[in-house]
Amino acid sequence: MKKAQIFALLGFLILLLAVFLVWYCNRPVPAEGSKTVTLEVIHGDGTTASFTIHTDAENLRAALEQVEGLIGGEESTYGLMVYTVDVETADWARDQSWWCLTKGGVWMDTGVDDTMIVDGDVYEFTYTVG
Repeated sequence: MKKAQIFALLGFLILLLAVFLVWYCNRPVPAEGSKTVTLEVIHGDGTTASFTIHTDAENLRAALEQVEGLIGGEESTYGLMVYTVDVETADWARDQSWWCLTKGGVWMDTGVDDTMIVDGDVYEFTYTVG
């Protein structure tokens, strides 16, 4: 019985190490140096705006904050909760509106603080209701 428990623990530790190695090899790593990123904003009325940002920033928030008034929000446990983009404010309490962050049309599973950028990235903020 004791031998089986030791082998089970050893197997678990090996599995845990394998998962860590896969994560470590695929973790988001910011590109260093100068980069250009683009933000496409799709407003609630369907109009669009495009912003090209030249930056040395590592994450999306730092890059977007270089353009005065482009984004605004409130600090949360998870970083900046974006409520305003290009002077349009989404208000969940009023009409269940929010800003959806995508990259190449694919929903991001990170916020602006945790999104590492590389040269040529294109992001979209879409005003969304519901």
